[in-house]
Amino acid sequence: MSAEEIVVAYHERTKHHFHRFAASLGYMDWATQPDPFRRYDGAALLRLPLPKEGRELPYWQLFVAGSVTPAPLDIDGISVFFRYALSLTAWKSAQGATWALRANPSSGNLHPTEGYAVLPALEGLDEHPGVFHYAPKEHGLERRAEIAPRVWTELTRAFPERSFLVGLTSVLWREAWKYGERAFRYCQHDVGHALGAMRIAAAALGWKLRLLGESDSVVSMLLGVDRDAPDASAEREHPELLAVVTPGTWDDPQELRLPDEAVRDVSAGRWHGKANVLSPVHGVEWPVIDEVARATANPGTAFEDDFSGCPSERDVFESPVRSGSFTAERVILGRRSAVSMDASTAISAATFFRMLGRLVPTRGGTQMPWDAIPWRPRIHLGLFVHRVTGLSPGLYALARDAAKVEALRAAMRPDFLWQRPPGCPGGLPLYLLEEGDCRVLAARVSCGQDIAGDGAFSLGMIADYLDGLLVHGAAFYRNLFWEAGLVGEVLYLEAEEAGIRSTGIGCYFDDPVHEVFGIKSRDWQSLYHFTVGGPVDDARLTTLPAYAWQP
Repeated sequence: MSAEEIVVAYHERTKHHFHRFAASLGYMDWATQPDPFRRYDGAALLRLPLPKEGRELPYWQLFVAGSVTPAPLDIDGISVFFRYALSLTAWKSAQGATWALRANPSSGNLHPTEGYAVLPALEGLDEHPGVFHYAPKEHGLERRAEIAPRVWTELTRAFPERSFLVGLTSVLWREAWKYGERAFRYCQHDVGHALGAMRIAAAALGWKLRLLGESDSVVSMLLGVDRDAPDASAEREHPELLAVVTPGTWDDPQELRLPDEAVRDVSAGRWHGKANVLSPVHGVEWPVIDEVARATANPGTAFEDDFSGCPSERDVFESPVRSGSFTAERVILGRRSAVSMDASTAISAATFFRMLGRLVPTRGGTQMPWDAIPWRPRIHLGLFVHRVTGLSPGLYALARDAAKVEALRAAMRPDFLWQRPPGCPGGLPLYLLEEGDCRVLAARVSCGQDIAGDGAFSLGMIADYLDGLLVHGAAFYRNLFWEAGLVGEVLYLEAEEAGIRSTGIGCYFDDPVHEVFGIKSRDWQSLYHFTVGGPVDDARLTTLPAYAWQP
């Protein structure tokens, strides 16, 4: 089979159906539960200074290009970046069990995503450029490899001065342990969430972040995860992505590639540390995950999408958002996944429109975080609206790219209304499809989870799926999930800003979701669900500070 055929077969195989779920163990094998924290034994740990609390930057300002004065690239800036992107945000305790929450959300709180940085020499961190692994439990960087100054200069020659690289990998076993064959999907969701968290962290410092189109082999070589020894006994990390972080504004219309020779020089250098073993034994393995991982290997992808036809900020919001309730710090570090909804909280239509407006890239592709990815939207929303004041309950659709409205309309039920909701901004491609109470329906197609019907609204993320694979190849399967995770990350933060909560839903019945919207073609596939509303807190849980030295 071709790589694209392997991807399609995997996706069909891992669908949940009313009469059967995708293959998994079916119970929690606590004896093989993986360690949530990867460490490199023998690598020097350089603790980052914990940023002082109380940064007054308003949340809304993150989305206003050029409004945040760029912070210097120093150890304090790097500390804030990782604190907002990938750090612990709290510990929870109940009935003798303790677990950590993080800034970047994760399916089942399993956190398969590992973060890396390729940094210049920084005072207080290291006198040499190097490759570092981020250790969230310690809020520190583990030095994996030193980079000669000459090699660093060559590696970063295409970037503005004081730029650096960040990378993400996935430990696929961490998700497979619980979720079986569907785990590859969830790992890719988490990469998208982490990419969004990093872009938002960069925005809080006045920095830009842009995804690079590097191949998996380059990611592996540069981050050191392609090495068989001395890490052969530890769980392998699957290369995901590299991104460049730059200070201030930077126009980069040309395709960017890291110089091959410089990457090889880094890879050939001296590496430090041995990856810890996360599970002493693995029990059941899931070969189909390795198969789809190989099929979706990125050979190096260039995108040439044109964002000039996107709406302006004023078109999407009518009145640009220049006020809000909370600071960026409060929203980012206060983000939590709701475990249940109160089935009563409603939101205003204005809040609903603002949330959705944040999901639509604006003209030139400049709206954060959509400026981090170089392709036009291929994730659109099928919405179940329950409690939005001023709007009729029912099914709605948001085309995140207005150019896809007619294609979506042709793919869905012919009797849908496709009416513009009252008060909806002209540049927000939102449509009422069908009026009616859809709370039970939303819960039913989300694996019977009441949380999908008890919020103010829930949604399925409908991907322009087969065309994406045909245009960009099998590797784009991962990109579709990354985009879905980015959508979810924005919804998480927007819910916090609105004083409510949200949560991602990975368990849903794939084809029944398509039937709700009348989608019969495999061209369109639901890749992720989400729900937003008034949370119900669990009084049995005790919350502890993220770090022992934090007051």
